[in-house]
Amino acid sequence: MTKFLVVFDVDSTLIEDEVIELLADAAGSRAQVKDITDRAMAGELDFAGSLIERVATLEGLPVSVIDGVLERIRPTQGVHELISAIHGAGGLVGAVSGGFSQLLDPLATKLKLDFKKANELEIIDGHLTGRVSGQIVDATVKRDCLLKWAASNNIEARNTIAVGDGANDLLMMSVAGLSIAFNAKPIVRKQAQIVAGAANLAELIPVLGL
Repeated sequence: MTKFLVVFDVDSTLIEDEVIELLADAAGSRAQVKDITDRAMAGELDFAGSLIERVATLEGLPVSVIDGVLERIRPTQGVHELISAIHGAGGLVGAVSGGFSQLLDPLATKLKLDFKKANELEIIDGHLTGRVSGQIVDATVKRDCLLKWAASNNIEARNTIAVGDGANDLLMMSVAGLSIAFNAKPIVRKQAQIVAGAANLAELIPVLGL
């Protein structure tokens, strides 16, 4: 029987990078994109609007840049140990990202995640169009994923844990039984129940009683 569910943000949480910034390197727009990302994660900008603005800078990039970015992604120290401990204790692991499915899907396989959800970069004729397809994964979608994944496995909300770093994680963290700010912005550290200071996810193992 599944005992609990842990849902993680991805960029700067499960991985050390912000994927949109790695993609922006190829477009020569990293400085612009990083500024928008920082302001969105600090709660100064609407996330959906900021995502649209950042993705627009990627227009025309060949799809091959995705493979290059995959090779550059650095899983956060301790992530494998933490996920193994969660699974070993009868828990499930999900990741919900304001990033992109083309990068989260292979990462989810590598990290042995049980659930995943991210935006999808629109690709036409082998090139990024500078748009996302379908519904944007914002704070509301993150919250809804946690609740849906828990309900589908008969896990009560009080037995869920949300781990994040940015303003768009706050709704998800507000409905979880336990909220953990990891490598987080001040607005998140202020509202989370637990603040993890070190950038090593394995240090959450004793925090979660695993």
